[in-house]
Amino acid sequence: MGTVNASADHEGLSWGYRLLYRIKVIGLSIFGPAQLDDRDDPRSRLRREREAKVESARRKRLER
Repeated sequence: MGTVNASADHEGLSWGYRLLYRIKVIGLSIFGPAQLDDRDDPRSRLRREREAKVESARRKRLER
């Protein structure tokens, strides 16, 4: 991994997306399943989707 700056985890994400993401994570923390492996865990799935979205935004920015 490279260096991480303050905006690296939300680069290219709107404030609305980031707000809904946090609400989903909190909801899954409270009401989600107790324990699952990484492949089946809904919070892990959300994290992977978010990382893919950030990476896509980085690629688009670098293509310009």
